[in-house]
Amino acid sequence: MTLIPYDDRDGYIWMDGKMLPWRDAKLHVLSHGLHYGGSVFEGERMYDGKIFKLEEHSDRLIKSAALLDFAISFTATEISEATNEVAAANGMTNAYMRPLAWRGPEVMGVSALLCRTRVAVACWEWPAYFSGDVLERGISLITSSWRRPHPQTMPVQSKACGLYMIGTMAKQAAERAGYHDALMLDYKGRVAEATGANMFLIKGGVIYTPHPECFLNGITRQTVIELARSLGYEVVETDIMPEDLPSFEEIFVTGTAAEITAIGKIDQHEFPVGPVTRRLREAYGAMVRS
Repeated sequence: MTLIPYDDRDGYIWMDGKMLPWRDAKLHVLSHGLHYGGSVFEGERMYDGKIFKLEEHSDRLIKSAALLDFAISFTATEISEATNEVAAANGMTNAYMRPLAWRGPEVMGVSALLCRTRVAVACWEWPAYFSGDVLERGISLITSSWRRPHPQTMPVQSKACGLYMIGTMAKQAAERAGYHDALMLDYKGRVAEATGANMFLIKGGVIYTPHPECFLNGITRQTVIELARSLGYEVVETDIMPEDLPSFEEIFVTGTAAEITAIGKIDQHEFPVGPVTRRLREAYGAMVRS
């Protein structure tokens, strides 16, 4: 597979209120966000010319920054407008959108009170995260040795870039072991999520999902809970332990990138892609394109 670096592409990126040629959208190597993790982002999908849950994502970007104790000078409405403008400038109607905010280079040290906040929005083509045979048999996960942190040790409800460091290490280890992704437990050893997607488990027609105590309560997660309840399913937020996994009949994950993706295997345990998962996957696909 030929990789196309993300810093050497054609197109346009919105940065700090201006639309720039793609290759001109740069930051200095001494930006505070690069050194100390002061950065937040959103992942959004545009379907047939409409960005799904755009306003909710723009609101969350601002709230994520506030949890990291920095302010974004643009309003949620302005960020939403910029996101639509980026898609139009790049001539895209089906795309992945990436708003990002970070602390700039004014100060180099732990404290960043004098740093200016920078904001950018990019987009690119990104087809279904998983497709073909993988969708029919489900993805495979292996339990990671890394765990989601206690909520008093990290701003877990911020979509903060630094929180994905653990996910990167866990997913790379899983891929090296021949799996698609990793199962993340939390600081108490409970089932939490995959490295970048929330988890749902089905038993007896009831849908269970872990409490989002120490991981991001995803917008797609919230959407799927509402969707499932509208279809008549009972959805229960509860503690789930790793030893409980074999008792479930179906398992799937949700996220902007993953959408609704079935899990076919966790460690040595296998799961079918069952009727509840298929029904929700179809209903979600119709919803995002409605």
